[in-house]
Amino acid sequence: MQGKGLITIVAIVLGLICLNELLPTWYAGKIESQIEAANGNEKEIQRLKDETLNLGFTELSYAKAKDKEMKLGLDLKGGINVLLEINQRDLVNDLTNYSTNPILIEALNRTDEAQKNSTKSYIDNFFVEFDAVNKAKGANLKLADPEIFGNTNLSEIKFNTTDDQVRSIVKKRIDLSVGTAFEVIRTRIDKLGAIQPNVQRVPGTARISVEMPGMKDIDKVKKMLQTSAKLQFWEIQQFAEVAPYFQTLSATVAAKGDSMGVAKNTNFINLMQGGKSGSMSSVGSVKLTDTAKVNKILNSKIAQSLRPANIKYTQFMWGYKPESTDEKSLVLYAIRGNINQKAPVDGAVETASIGYDELSRVVVDMQMDSKGAKDWKTLTEKNVGKPVAVTLDNRVYTAPNVQGAIPNGRTQISGNFSQEEAKELVDVLGAGKLPAGAKVVQATQVGPSLGQESIDAGVMSFSIAFLIIIAYIIFYYGLAGVYAVIAMIINLFYIFGIMDSGDFTLTLPGIAGIVLSMAMAVDTNVIIYERTKEELFAGKSILEAYKDGFKHALNAIIDGHLTMILTAVVLFFFGTGPIKGFALTLLIGAVMTLFTSILLSRVMIFHRLNKGKGLSVWTPPTKNLFRNTWIDFIGKRKYSYIISAILTVISLGSIFVNGFKFGIDFTGGRNYVVRFDKEVNAEDVENGLVKVFTTQDGKNSSVEAKTFGNNNQLKISTDYLINDESLKADQTIEQKLFEGLKPNLPANMTLEEFKSADTDHAGIISSEKVGPSVADDIQTHGTLAVVAALAGIFIYILVRFRKWQFSLGAVAALLHDAIIILGAFSLFHSVMPFNMEVNQDFIAAILTVLGYSINDTVIIFDRIREYLREKKALTLSGLFDDAISSTLGRTFNTTFTTLLVILAIFIFGGDNLRGFMFALLIGIGFGAYSSIFIASAIAYDFLKTGKEEDVHGKSSSDKELLATK
Repeated sequence: MQGKGLITIVAIVLGLICLNELLPTWYAGKIESQIEAANGNEKEIQRLKDETLNLGFTELSYAKAKDKEMKLGLDLKGGINVLLEINQRDLVNDLTNYSTNPILIEALNRTDEAQKNSTKSYIDNFFVEFDAVNKAKGANLKLADPEIFGNTNLSEIKFNTTDDQVRSIVKKRIDLSVGTAFEVIRTRIDKLGAIQPNVQRVPGTARISVEMPGMKDIDKVKKMLQTSAKLQFWEIQQFAEVAPYFQTLSATVAAKGDSMGVAKNTNFINLMQGGKSGSMSSVGSVKLTDTAKVNKILNSKIAQSLRPANIKYTQFMWGYKPESTDEKSLVLYAIRGNINQKAPVDGAVETASIGYDELSRVVVDMQMDSKGAKDWKTLTEKNVGKPVAVTLDNRVYTAPNVQGAIPNGRTQISGNFSQEEAKELVDVLGAGKLPAGAKVVQATQVGPSLGQESIDAGVMSFSIAFLIIIAYIIFYYGLAGVYAVIAMIINLFYIFGIMDSGDFTLTLPGIAGIVLSMAMAVDTNVIIYERTKEELFAGKSILEAYKDGFKHALNAIIDGHLTMILTAVVLFFFGTGPIKGFALTLLIGAVMTLFTSILLSRVMIFHRLNKGKGLSVWTPPTKNLFRNTWIDFIGKRKYSYIISAILTVISLGSIFVNGFKFGIDFTGGRNYVVRFDKEVNAEDVENGLVKVFTTQDGKNSSVEAKTFGNNNQLKISTDYLINDESLKADQTIEQKLFEGLKPNLPANMTLEEFKSADTDHAGIISSEKVGPSVADDIQTHGTLAVVAALAGIFIYILVRFRKWQFSLGAVAALLHDAIIILGAFSLFHSVMPFNMEVNQDFIAAILTVLGYSINDTVIIFDRIREYLREKKALTLSGLFDDAISSTLGRTFNTTFTTLLVILAIFIFGGDNLRGFMFALLIGIGFGAYSSIFIASAIAYDFLKTGKEEDVHGKSSSDKELLATK
């Protein structure tokens, strides 16, 4: 065999690279097993950690191995993943120097609305809306106008800069700002002490993905990442200035409270004076339980319309935390605003450190940058003897009276801090300020116990599936099957090595992708061995049979793998989160299968054959299976059309009548998986939660509770406060969830214990939040992925087979399979004991089925194409029947082994994968059916000309021959 030396060298080099990459993972796992066996012996544990593995060419310590070991996703290790979105309106405001131009303001408002249902970037939508408002108003305003972008913040923009040039400049500046935010976020994560964090920008957006395996305190993470660290200093309006407004507002609330979100006859003045704390600089002290009411009142349209001129732009801000004198209330401040709400002092901090005041209370000492110091001096000179507010993210940390001008930019924040709170604030300030506000639009938390359970389930399903593959392929192909198994083991080693060397993260869907890659490797060997068997039955020697077997199988294998690679690429670029993990391993697996099963396996086989040794390609029970099988598939195609039509009508009917159960990544909302210390009734729990999750107008929010795996676990979904992505909203929902589940939770359980369950107690073991804008993007990208895959497959089949009839048949079969899967999820989502949501995983399943189905179809089409060249004496229907019948062995073996593998993962792979695997079970089964009875049948019906005789094996008409050449 030509090139066998090169293939051997590549295999060895690749193996050594993979061994070097996987060695740290093995060593770290070995040390951790020994640490666990040490049973808390600190001396022994320290000795193990200090131990070094010396291999001659390299030394490996535990710390070094831990740093280089394979990254595990949250679903395997537990931890926190958040998707941050930088507020691009803030960025635009900054670039326009907070202009109050009415056209600009209206364009920004319209852009905010457009973003809710758009996958375009914020700035692209802004330019569209600006042009629309500009045209509607007849203003003919240029983007380079001083009131828009032609200001000192964008010095490169001149009066004659064109709109296109301005758009380009602004986009670059916004991209740079998001890049700055990325670096700030990465620095903050380092200060959190996360192990192997993964921080990435989401291309084409202002979003940053942050994954922190092992982290538990999601509230702390959200607070650390969302804080802008933009310290602002404001003038304060004292009570005398707002008292007349409060009196007017109080009378209005008493009469129209229901229109402001509170009950009629609510006493607003009593609410404002409900707390015991307060100061000369505040305008009220409100009980914590009443702060939501006060917010509703002050933010209502009625209250806004009642404001007199002196407080038209006033911002009401709460204190950072309750005062030490009254821990059950918050102080409210009236901040003197302005038309553009730009703070008089808005500067970054150069240094921040923990200090102590004269009473030994913890404070934060700061030194501002030059601009902040200059503005701070001006503000303090202007307000000697008056209070000023020091705010961070619209919270007042302190509001001291100014004793005199402060010229050097040094200041101090006191806020009744604990040592830990002061350290968190110093860490945030030290990491630098974000160029704009940030919010968490998607968040996932997986507890360590659930992560370990996922690892156990993944390893078990993987092991069982792999043993099934090994046993079956050796049973069916004998000694040749052993060589196939060796190639698959090497393939598996390469996949893990490449994943590790590329610093990719292994997830539970990724393990599923690896297992399916193994099934694809089986398919490759089945194609080769089935062709080899045909050559042996034709009377060729074992050496010649293998040569021709590899030769004739090559086209079919390449076509099948390229379509799978195309599907994986589409999944990777259009998918997010778990879909990417699945696509990545599938892509690596497909490429490695081509190398190991076609090239490396060939080298090993011919190394044996060239020595004159035999290599059986069957066993006695399997030798003649499917050998002389011939079925009139084309003659029976009308029956399959009827069956498929009935199933399609039922599926479409259910889709239109019953619809689907959409996951929160398609609709937005929050999911919680809650574990109890006893069995619970999902319906009773759901009814109890519905009463707790009520909206401001008294209506019940959507709540669903469903058994998740065992009867002591529930998956609870809600769209309560779906449009509120703040940390406060997250905490409110967790509080309500805790209250609603209390009857089923252990007595004396605290909220903190409930929020962080582990193996020792009940509570939340995983949570997920998806904002509406992210859900819209996921839904759009999922749809695009399916459309792109279908279009790509149609074009590929057209190019490879040069006949549109084959493309039509292939795409019709794929649509058939997709509709059947959709119909099944529509029909059974309410009765199956596992999750059947239409979500990202479901889209991944659909695309995987499309890849496998087209793989089946390509194998059959490839044989039809071969017979069209070689068996022109047959009728067209006979030719199709011969081609399909000759590939039955391959179709059966591939489908059977793949279904066994999927069934193993379905049963043993854990609750998170059951819906995904159920879709694959249906799809792979119907994919094999549709390749024969839909794709081939439709291709035949559109290829044939005239009325063909229902006689097979006889010469076709000249007209028909011409049509098929």
